[in-house]
Amino acid sequence: MLGLMQNHPLLISSLIDFAAKEHGDGEIVSRRVEGDIHRYTWADVARRSKQVANALDATGVSREQSRVGTLAWNGYRHLELYFGVSGSGRVLHTVNPRLHPDQVAWIINHAEDEVFCFDTTFWPLVQAVAARCPRVKLWVALCDADRLPDAGGKLPNLVSYEAWIGSQGTDYDWPRIDENTASSMCYTSGTTGNPKAALYSHRSTVLHAYAAALPDVMCISARDSILPVVPMFHVNAWGIPYSAALTGCKLVFPGPNLDGKSIYELIEAEGVTYAAGVPTVWQMMLSHMQSNQLRFSTLKRTVIGGAACPPAMIAAFHDQYGVEVLHAWGMTELSPLGTLCTLKGKHLTLPPEEQMKIRLKQGRSIFGVNMKVVDPDGKELPRDGTTSGDLLVSGPWVVRDYYKAEGPSPLVDGWFPTGDVATIDADGFMNITDRSKDVIKSGGEWISSIDVENIAMAHPAVAMAACVGVPHPKWDERPIVCVVKKPGAEVTREELLAFYEGKTAKWQIPDDVVFVDAIPLGATGKMLKTKLREQLKGYKLPSLA
Repeated sequence: MLGLMQNHPLLISSLIDFAAKEHGDGEIVSRRVEGDIHRYTWADVARRSKQVANALDATGVSREQSRVGTLAWNGYRHLELYFGVSGSGRVLHTVNPRLHPDQVAWIINHAEDEVFCFDTTFWPLVQAVAARCPRVKLWVALCDADRLPDAGGKLPNLVSYEAWIGSQGTDYDWPRIDENTASSMCYTSGTTGNPKAALYSHRSTVLHAYAAALPDVMCISARDSILPVVPMFHVNAWGIPYSAALTGCKLVFPGPNLDGKSIYELIEAEGVTYAAGVPTVWQMMLSHMQSNQLRFSTLKRTVIGGAACPPAMIAAFHDQYGVEVLHAWGMTELSPLGTLCTLKGKHLTLPPEEQMKIRLKQGRSIFGVNMKVVDPDGKELPRDGTTSGDLLVSGPWVVRDYYKAEGPSPLVDGWFPTGDVATIDADGFMNITDRSKDVIKSGGEWISSIDVENIAMAHPAVAMAACVGVPHPKWDERPIVCVVKKPGAEVTREELLAFYEGKTAKWQIPDDVVFVDAIPLGATGKMLKTKLREQLKGYKLPSLA
């Protein structure tokens, strides 16, 4: 017997309709690429999102899950695309501008984007990839008509966003589609080979929006003014735009200005109560504040994820500025939230140093995310806070496969293997202790050690190369490459680092080259990076020495 409830699909369009109807006067503030501050409301977002949908219809882009790519900062136009593209039945595909042009071109082609929208900041990158992306029928610069970049006749299918949507009507009937229909797509850096695409659904996105807003998660409400520094071009800004539409909070977008001074001034000017981002951004802001003896007027809490948050940063926020730090963990494959570290009631009476031990953990799983650690045989390990194993997750916003996957599903008996090694304690707090993947996390972004090694190995003087991450106070980790030279061959540190130029993104280039006589190998010929790290004990980056 089924329940006698109305059957309404969970759709992204329902979020923006609700926002317009129930809190249409809620404010959206954006620092634009043009440098000024733009202000409007949730009602305006809804109206212009419908213009986006009409513009896509007029362009001849099929409603049947056609992909629309974006290369854009956090701003109001990007927000309109979030709802206008997905709401109309198409798939929003956000692209990370920090990637190398070769990677960007490959991703656009793999996703089969038909329309591509970009902030003018990224015009040089678009120029570098456009000729290699023949499927894109329209390039849309997110600007006014009078600010359209000069393509010199080389990109005839280039229009300004405002001209593109400006002539379109504001009436649009959002299609009633299956809630499991694809809504958005984000590529994650793989440890080997090309990036893989997580393909989210309307259902997974709306459920994630509900969960993220819960009191023991991000605690988002209509009383908040929220600054998402975490980028909209990667994993949907941790789902904050959708939770914001659901709750009616004020949104404050930083645009391209992510330096400490700009972020602090925006927080103060807009009465921000809650901010979210990676440790690197907050480190720059705290440094600016400490240098200028500044204080917060309104900021109450910040969610920090993307990389482990240093204890000193948590202490500085809490002890010096009265801001609660919420440690978070997730992955592109988890839409992305998996855990968030909020204390339980019984922890509030603990001494500050004991509370800190808990806050340093990645936190408790969110309802909707099942989590366990297992041994090499797949046997679940006890939740005792000390026994570590491979971390596996499952749930309604966890991927079951990758878009256009070439191999088998990554799932193991229905569980997604995260590639992390972790413990879970009796209270459900998870703590990552190691990584099973040889990837390096720098400033909240993954760097593939395999890619770094492959470039080094292409140099004629290099016999073997191994890339490992070393601690960095600002970026969490930075890559270095250990190199064995071919007999009789010579290459300097500077020459090898120069060899990386143009072959990968600048931030993926290793910080140093360490020449060694041999790289430790296992019985099967696999490099033993644990031993290599032991050999490098005491090593310091030249910039920190």
